[in-house]
Amino acid sequence: MKKNFTYTIIAFVAITLQAVTAQISSKEKAVLIDLYNATNGSEWTTKWDLNKPVSTWKGIKVEDNKVVGINLFRNNLDGTLPKTICKLKNLQDLNLAFNKINGEIPETITKLKELKTLHLEMNLLTGELPTKLGDLANLENLILFNNLIKGEIPKSIGKLKKLKELNVSSNKLTGIIPDELGSLTKLESLGLFENTLVGFVPRELGNLVELKELVIANNQLMGDIPQEFGQLVNLKVLQLQNNKFNSFKSLDFMQSKEILVFDFDGKKPSLQFRDLNTAKTGVAETEFEEDKEN
Repeated sequence: MKKNFTYTIIAFVAITLQAVTAQISSKEKAVLIDLYNATNGSEWTTKWDLNKPVSTWKGIKVEDNKVVGINLFRNNLDGTLPKTICKLKNLQDLNLAFNKINGEIPETITKLKELKTLHLEMNLLTGELPTKLGDLANLENLILFNNLIKGEIPKSIGKLKKLKELNVSSNKLTGIIPDELGSLTKLESLGLFENTLVGFVPRELGNLVELKELVIANNQLMGDIPQEFGQLVNLKVLQLQNNKFNSFKSLDFMQSKEILVFDFDGKKPSLQFRDLNTAKTGVAETEFEEDKEN
């Protein structure tokens, strides 16, 4: 028993020592320093000691001497994202949410081919979404709510076949909801709340059979709700209110009894939802959980 315990301690010390002594390339270190300088690192809540190994810097995850994760959630970053971020070729997770980052999302970010999660919500980002977002083929979570992003939703997002969560709510997005979003068949949550989106809701959204949350309230969408919504049997949250829809008659085709939150403008449909107050209309009471540090 003592021998096994000793081996466990030795293994733990070895792993810890390896993590502390891990070295990354000078190129990757330079990119991190660019990020530090571009976002006023001297005023961060928890600063980096640039004289210590990168593996000891807050929020930096290193594997095989390569940077694979950056998590600086709520750390008072104030500035812009450097274009050199694209040089972190092995980056899988980037979480800079709940800071004061401004300026545009650099187009170069679309070169991070290994990226799985991108959290930039609750910042001051402006400009338009990168047109080549669809190049992030491994992306599973794209969270950008509560910024000042304008322009249209790029059609290229429809290429993100692994995407499970897309939230661009509470921005200044305009134009239509692209039909291409109907190609995101693994999507579980779609948030387009509180923008200035116009036109019809694409019937292609009915292809999103894994969808659990669909929030498109507070836009300027029009026409009828597609009958294809009847295919969304996994929905738990559906919020449609404060748009310009002609009717909600198609909601009668929905058979789900699992929806927990349902907000729309109009008369109560004939479908049987579980424990719902379908008389409630008006502004969606959507609350976004604050991301927690990993």
